[in-house]
Amino acid sequence: MGVTRRVFLRAAVAATAVGAAGATETVLAPTASAASGPGDVVGKITVGYQGWFACIGDGAPINGWWHWTQNWGQPPSPTNTGIKCWPDMRDYTSTYQTSYAALGNGRPATLFSSYDQQTVNTHFLWMQQNSIDTAALQRFNPTGGEGPTRDAMATKVRSAAESYGRKFYIMYDVSNWTNMQSEIKTDWTNKISAHTASSAYAKQNGKPVVCIWGFGFADPNHPFTPDACLDVVNWFKGQGCYVIGGVPREWRTGTGGSQSGFLGVYHAFNMISPWMVGAIGTISEADNAYTTYTVPDQADCNANGVDYQPCVLPGDVSGRQRAHGDFMWRQFYNTVRAGVQGIYISMFDEYNEGNQIAKTAETQAWVPTNSGFLALDEDGTACSADYYLRLTGDGGRMLKGQLALTPTRPTQPVVTNGGDSAPPTAPGTLTVTGHTSDSVSLHWNTSTDNVAVSGYRVLRVSGSTSTQVGTTSSTSFTVTGLGASTAYTFDVVAYDAAGNVSQPSNQVTATTDAPSSTTNLALHRPTSESSHTQTYSSANAVDGDTNTYWESANNAFPQWIQVDLGASTGVKRIVLRLPPATAWATRTQTVSVQGSPDGGTFTQLLASTGCTFDPATGNTATLTLPSTVSTRYVRLTIAANTGWPAGQVSEFQVYGA
Repeated sequence: MGVTRRVFLRAAVAATAVGAAGATETVLAPTASAASGPGDVVGKITVGYQGWFACIGDGAPINGWWHWTQNWGQPPSPTNTGIKCWPDMRDYTSTYQTSYAALGNGRPATLFSSYDQQTVNTHFLWMQQNSIDTAALQRFNPTGGEGPTRDAMATKVRSAAESYGRKFYIMYDVSNWTNMQSEIKTDWTNKISAHTASSAYAKQNGKPVVCIWGFGFADPNHPFTPDACLDVVNWFKGQGCYVIGGVPREWRTGTGGSQSGFLGVYHAFNMISPWMVGAIGTISEADNAYTTYTVPDQADCNANGVDYQPCVLPGDVSGRQRAHGDFMWRQFYNTVRAGVQGIYISMFDEYNEGNQIAKTAETQAWVPTNSGFLALDEDGTACSADYYLRLTGDGGRMLKGQLALTPTRPTQPVVTNGGDSAPPTAPGTLTVTGHTSDSVSLHWNTSTDNVAVSGYRVLRVSGSTSTQVGTTSSTSFTVTGLGASTAYTFDVVAYDAAGNVSQPSNQVTATTDAPSSTTNLALHRPTSESSHTQTYSSANAVDGDTNTYWESANNAFPQWIQVDLGASTGVKRIVLRLPPATAWATRTQTVSVQGSPDGGTFTQLLASTGCTFDPATGNTATLTLPSTVSTRYVRLTIAANTGWPAGQVSEFQVYGA
């Protein structure tokens, strides 16, 4: 949640607390009387997930350094930044060069893009590895310029949650949303509700979960009346949803950061989740908040049949709040001893506020030398990059009764890896040994290591961006799925079992061969979409199997599907297929074609036309462009379908001249 939208001036918690910090140890937590049994949020650890970082060149529709900087049109630098600390970048395969100086260890200062599926997959893998149950995907006003990128992020988060066995739900942040009351309903109906069909979409009491953050806040960004807010809450409940309220910390009293007159709105929620960022920053303040808010909040929720999910935050790195995990653990201890129904972590990837639990620079060796950023060891205690993920995992175990209630943090800041901190030597003499219209073969000389080399990562280099295209334990690799008649640059790095990575090899450039008119340029290429229903995602349209298909959300035309050819390539012909089964009766879809060199700005390649699919003739339609066009991204926009109220494509094939 952005620093301009979600961080409020710290309240004088200590001044309003009931009792001194030292006295809170004697407060007895009431017996919990949960309104709901265990589900995907009750009894679980939920993390707020922004997914709102983008970089120029990543293909995101927003086409900017989204949330990394103040000026999104310019790369991050010491004078153009939107973050408070530096992420640990070692697990990302696609990275983007910034204008910061190199890291303290000499490595380039690169950042990730949330728009890359590998980034989201990496984050959800970390959640899986640390027993984090559920992610609340933040969704701000989707009707503005950020909307298309946020729509795509919902699809990427869904895919990652499904792949790594995590749950997710949508958290609407209504800050600055002028026409919220009507538009939030339209957005849920036309776009988001389709995601609830996913096996990974969070359910509580058998109902899909949705959170609304921002009702009742006493600031100009939330000018909604109690009646308007209650209407929205009841509408979502009427849609069969379990509704969580992200509310001010003073929700119960209607004072401080909360408007008065909203108690009926708050009690209408199925679950209450008060916001604490900006309110506490020390262990003493955390104890005061336990007395002032947590215990009486839980009692009020118990009395009104509402579940309670207080907020736990790791602390602002730049504010030196973390106390090597003791601050966060104290909050875990306080919330669990109060008998809460769930815990919300603020946040997973909030590098803007410095409150993230995602992997973060351990020492100044992993921070740009001219940035002024602190690392996790800022108070003199060494902490591994994944420390706050592991700490969250232990907090979840205490919530679930798998770990005894204890005020003493059980998580060690550093897990030793045997003391191996030496990286392998760089691979030598990288050469190109062959190429075709869609592949390049590489060979290099062996690296050495003080223990052993575990393998090699092959990286495709484009300007300041490096993208991992494969790993191998040998010294040869063939990169496939490339665009025809296109120059590609590669280098290779070695890595060992301790996670140490070598400097890159020399770079080599190779140009792929010209395409054959019979080569399907879209086969197995990355795809994106405006929406999909159930399991019928856009990847099905490029898998080479006519029995699988993409289907958009129903009753919400127009819809689109696009494929990334990997590089600008000559395109002349598009072949669309539907499953060959006779059950797929004849239908006509109204289709237009757009192209883009960067995934951001699209131009019309073929005007809207009717494509008829007849199972008697193979359920195939061919679109021929007026002339060969060089483009990287090919998008189909479907405005109508006579056979079904959605866009449908089984195979999306693209051919050159």
